[in-house]
Order: sequence, then C-alpha cells, then structure tokens
Amino acid sequence: MQTTYRLKASKLNQKIIDGIKTIYGDQKIEIVIYEVDETDCLSKSEVNRNRLIQAINDVNERKNLIEVSLQELE
Repeated sequence: MQTTYRLKASKLNQKIIDGIKTIYGDQKIEIVIYEVDETDCLSKSEVNRNRLIQAINDVNERKNLIEVSLQELE
C-alpha cells in the first residue's frame, strides 16, 4: 500500500504520525521527504510547459497582463 501526504512541514504534528501508525501498525515503512516544486506538475506536459514559459515571459516583458486596482475589488 502507498499513501502520499502533501503538507507544509510546519503542519506536521503528532496526530499525523499517530494516523500513520494506525494505518500501518507494525509493518516496515519508508518515509521519503522532498521539497515540492509547485510548477513541477505544470511542466510535465509540453503544452502546459509552453504556457508556463510564455506566462513567465509575458510577466517579464509586462505584456498581456490584466491589472486591477484595489478600488475595483471593493
């Protein structure tokens, strides 16, 4: 069985550890920790990767942007 928990390290607490112990009991488990890059899933497909690159370029070149003032949000 495989279970994936995705959370901020600051949210890791005893309740989560106790939950893992409840699920897996006395079985051997492996815990792997790595930093999650939020853009990683976006860059897996070529179409999404190209859109992301274009959006970054647009921001850097200040084109195709939608600007909203705080007054418009009220």
